[in-house]
Amino acid sequence: MSSPVQGQPPEELATSLEQVGREGLLAPPGAAVEAHDGTGRVQLSFTVAEGQDREVRVPPGVSVFDSASWNGIAIDSTCGGHGTCHKCKVRLDVRTPISRHDRRTFSDTELGNGWRLACLATATQDLKVEVPPLTTRPKAATVGVGRQVILRPAVQKRYVELADPSLQDQRTDLVRLTDAIDDLELTVDLPVLRRLPKVLREADFKVTAVVVDEALIDVEPGDTSDRRYAIAFDLGTTTVVATLLDLGLGTPVAVASRLNKQQPFGGDVITRISATMMDPEALGRLQSLAGETLDELALQVCKEGGVDPAFVYEVAIAGNATMTALVLGIDPEPLGVAPFVQTTSQPPVVLADDIGLHLHPRARAAFFPALGAYVGGDIVAGMLATGMDRDKRTRLFIDVGTNCEIVLSNGDTIVSTAAPAGPAFEGGAIRCGMRAADGAIEVIKLDTAGTVELSVIGDVEPRGLCGSGLVDAVAELAKVGLLDHSGRFVPDETAAEIAPGLSHRLVKIGEERVFVLHQPTPETEVAETVYLSQRDVRELQFAKAAISTGWTLLLEQLGLEAGDLQQVLLAGSFGSYLSPASAIRIGLVPKLPVLRIVSAGNVAGEGAKMALLSLRERAGATTLLEEVEYVELSDRPEFNDRFVDLLAFP
Repeated sequence: MSSPVQGQPPEELATSLEQVGREGLLAPPGAAVEAHDGTGRVQLSFTVAEGQDREVRVPPGVSVFDSASWNGIAIDSTCGGHGTCHKCKVRLDVRTPISRHDRRTFSDTELGNGWRLACLATATQDLKVEVPPLTTRPKAATVGVGRQVILRPAVQKRYVELADPSLQDQRTDLVRLTDAIDDLELTVDLPVLRRLPKVLREADFKVTAVVVDEALIDVEPGDTSDRRYAIAFDLGTTTVVATLLDLGLGTPVAVASRLNKQQPFGGDVITRISATMMDPEALGRLQSLAGETLDELALQVCKEGGVDPAFVYEVAIAGNATMTALVLGIDPEPLGVAPFVQTTSQPPVVLADDIGLHLHPRARAAFFPALGAYVGGDIVAGMLATGMDRDKRTRLFIDVGTNCEIVLSNGDTIVSTAAPAGPAFEGGAIRCGMRAADGAIEVIKLDTAGTVELSVIGDVEPRGLCGSGLVDAVAELAKVGLLDHSGRFVPDETAAEIAPGLSHRLVKIGEERVFVLHQPTPETEVAETVYLSQRDVRELQFAKAAISTGWTLLLEQLGLEAGDLQQVLLAGSFGSYLSPASAIRIGLVPKLPVLRIVSAGNVAGEGAKMALLSLRERAGATTLLEEVEYVELSDRPEFNDRFVDLLAFP
């Protein structure tokens, strides 16, 4: 995505918000940045074609292009989000700042009518966005965080019209086909040979060869070269995300997510590893559940995209080391006990059918390599998407989830680690916690006069609290003074004095104090309301202390101070929707100007998309194994002391 701090030295990052909005000083060259306070959500309503509307919510400050891309809406672009290709044209219903690249692209009349370049238009308020249909067949695509990827997927299709065999031309069917595709040294499996004679003759020797890498995986009758798809998976411990890609255009067709079906075996990787150690049948069951999750998502995105699953020829899976082992049926026990050893850092390419996916019968499944037992393929995919090995700025990358992975780069050296955050950020272990679905409170604002503003996914009656709502709730309660420095609710007398409009919401359920966020009716029992408990606050404190200990020790490893950071990337299906202001307030991220905290999107999924779109990027993921140093925190003597120190709120 277009970073609001890209390429700027620290002293310029202190530029006033007014000047930022006027001149775009913190943006890529030519970008128009609108100031925001790092709180809340904005809603974008996309219209791609007549009757095809899509509404999405994103944190303020995300570009219109990224808002679309993260949600499977295709917009033309080939320049990596810098405004230079002039292709990502959209029409907005609200006047937004005009960049110099906009002026070079549109006439004054078009600018007055709301036309802007999507990669340089920042979403800081609700917008209606008209997206023209794709008109070009690009040679590159924009994915990741402002990354340009040259389209060269492993999946190729070649339509050929072959001469009929004759007594004068008795070449074998396979030689006849491979002679027509002489730039590739093809390998072929027995199932393809079994199909070949019948398909050739029924199609009058006019067929399309389907090749993955150099393997001939099928021969299809007629010209099917325009139907070439792949699916990128972010296989998370809690949530799994699938993106269906058109490999010819390099654009997303559909995106879907769901809970990992392994949830009944535990909310984190340690409990799932423990399950396999205690029950010999658990590994097989966990493998089956992972396959079911991936398969259901694959079929869902194909249905939503109007694509026959038989035209999906490859999948890329980015998951942590434990999730990768489980989906492959590899015993994860060595990952859960010291010295935390992987069976392999580079899993083999397998048939998608072997892991339970009902796509093309010869479709391949490729897995990302892992740096260590707790910095797995998902973080490698995230580093690929964010260009951590290419950017010379000092950057901190935090993939917030059940297992939080952290990467720090000073422009020359890259170090990484993992922190066991637990399921709190996903709504797990929280009394009124739920995943980010309709009815979940995602944004909260409080003031001492008694105002309680709740933003609820789906704009329906609140049913619970998702991770971003949890962070907001704790940050807002700390801001108004109802939570003290140690994370305890203040006494009733103190609450009545400092926040008289809110103090009546501090009540008890049994012996535990809670803060009521939503009470449907005055008669509703407190236990039936949506509330934040003292235990919930503690769960969040443990999670944020683990994460902040991780990045604190990495900063020390490279001899840096928090103020040296030029950019903090919040990633993951949860991290991207976290309020930067709230994250700063509770100490989850370093105390920096809010514009240095950037929502990076589901970068594990973005990295998986890159691997499918470009063989060069796939090779780059392997190279990262040699360039990144993994730091094991569990054996650091100062870890426990730092953890305890960082439990308190700043």
